[in-house]
Amino acid sequence: MEIEVAVVGGGVVGLAVAAALGRAGRQVIVLEREPALGRGVSSRNSEVVHSGIYYQPGSWKARLCVAGNERLRALGAAGLVPFRATGKLIVATEPAERMMLEELLRLGEQNGVPGLRLLERREVKQLEPAVEALAAIWVPTAAAVDAAALVRYLAAEARRQGALVLCQAGVMAVAPLSAGYQLHLATAAGEETLTARTVVNAAGLHADTLAALAGIDLEAADYRLEWVKGRYAQLSARAATRLQRHIYPVPAYVGIAPGAGRTAFAGLGVHVTVAVDGRVRLGPDVEYLPARVEDYSVPPAVASLFFQAARRFLPFLEPEDVIPESAGIRPRRAVARQGFADFVIAEESNRGLPGWINLVGIESPGLTAALPLADVVAELVREQD
Repeated sequence: MEIEVAVVGGGVVGLAVAAALGRAGRQVIVLEREPALGRGVSSRNSEVVHSGIYYQPGSWKARLCVAGNERLRALGAAGLVPFRATGKLIVATEPAERMMLEELLRLGEQNGVPGLRLLERREVKQLEPAVEALAAIWVPTAAAVDAAALVRYLAAEARRQGALVLCQAGVMAVAPLSAGYQLHLATAAGEETLTARTVVNAAGLHADTLAALAGIDLEAADYRLEWVKGRYAQLSARAATRLQRHIYPVPAYVGIAPGAGRTAFAGLGVHVTVAVDGRVRLGPDVEYLPARVEDYSVPPAVASLFFQAARRFLPFLEPEDVIPESAGIRPRRAVARQGFADFVIAEESNRGLPGWINLVGIESPGLTAALPLADVVAELVREQD
């Protein structure tokens, strides 16, 4: 089979790219290795629509998150995907954290996040009476989306724009051609071969592996991924009814991003997220998986760890309110341990691979950023004409 563009990966990002390319008149096929779409990173996350407050100014993460927030909000307003406008409080529980709030507020304002306000304790109590904080940043654009429904919407939109979507089609080998790439696939029917003029690598957890199959030196390119597991716990109905908004602690810094202040975080801390259907969860935490095994287990001990972390700002919690629930794995670039690591969105002609487009390290806020990210990819494809 010969096709113009092969998109490898059938999650939110890959499907958004396929829809955008279809709208641009491209002949597109989506190749998903799993038996169904959106089974990886897209289906195992907090479902938060992020605002863009945390990221290095001018980065892909900052720009695409702010733009993507608006796009998802518009989909929700049109009734195309289930959406809940929760807003978010980032809370300081100790005096030293207030200075960090002020720094984070400046960062968000640099990134163009609208409506940010620094609240005192009394104002926090007016919004969330059950939350204990000395001060907080109010982030009105933070929200929640039904991730599974978003996958279904984007898959339908990609197909409506003419894309062919294949599941159980994993790329096992890549052979560059004089004009394009030959992809060797493992499918439900056996081994098959596909030729594509352009390949978009939206393979999520496996994006670095696919880049290496194309011939890219992962260390030289800083494309090596680490798998980071995040576990979640659900709050009991008694506790959940006391909260209406996302509640985040002040994040922990891990390094200095050159020329942009302290914008590299070890994680955002164990936080409260409110889902579209009203479920309230704690998490995720951060656990590196050096063996890169897809382990989604959640041990009972998570309940105690999350209880201790969240009780700093949720003093009403009792141990029985925290119920271990689920886990996800995010593809974080290894260089993130030394500081801020942005999304990779790269057409690889300068590495001798014209028409090969890598999307590597598309972790949070990838769900929020997917729609404008897809437009960037469509423009990269157009520039190859």
